[in-house]
Amino acid sequence: MTFTERLTEYAPAIASGLIRTAAISAIAIALGFVVAVSLYIMRTRYPLAGAKPVQAYVSFFRGTPLLVQLLILFYVPAALGLDINPWLAAVTVLGLNSAAFQSEILRAGFAAIPAAQIEAARVFGLSRVQILWHIQMPQVVRLTLPSLTSESIDIIKGSAVISVLAIADLMRVGKQLVAVSYRPLEVYLSIACAYLLLTTLVSWAALHLTRLNQVDKLP
Repeated sequence: MTFTERLTEYAPAIASGLIRTAAISAIAIALGFVVAVSLYIMRTRYPLAGAKPVQAYVSFFRGTPLLVQLLILFYVPAALGLDINPWLAAVTVLGLNSAAFQSEILRAGFAAIPAAQIEAARVFGLSRVQILWHIQMPQVVRLTLPSLTSESIDIIKGSAVISVLAIADLMRVGKQLVAVSYRPLEVYLSIACAYLLLTTLVSWAALHLTRLNQVDKLP
């Protein structure tokens, strides 16, 4: 069989792994964003009680390997007699890890918003929640979109570690194909191209959103 013929045989399994990787990564990134915003609120609204726990959280998830975090969350409950679903463990760890990085990105975005805007919103009677979602968040997302995109790409690439939990993501599919075909080089090159396709789509989507935003701001 030629390489093209073998690649055709690999394609269904790789496509299936690509979909799982995309789904898990998307959920984790969304979870990370929600947690990151919550961390910002804790740090700013409750500085005495929330600042140090948030700092410890961020330091732990930014300073330890993703694989170690995954294994801790998966095996600690098992040691306590609790059965945790591998998908839940994967999404949770990826989300919490992403939240630590996104929180620092968002903090820089929030700091870039002029304080006069917040004061003006308060004068007009907007609540904290309204200020957050209608004044701050749109600007923060726009300002930090390139960094958030880079973090999203890092999560997609980092998701390869979840293969240790027997989840049939791209990396797990690659290992299975190697075990059957005994052709690791071409299999892993195909897997690398699949990851590249996914991260390129994310980059393209972010670039498209940026251009749309620039068009909306034109007079």
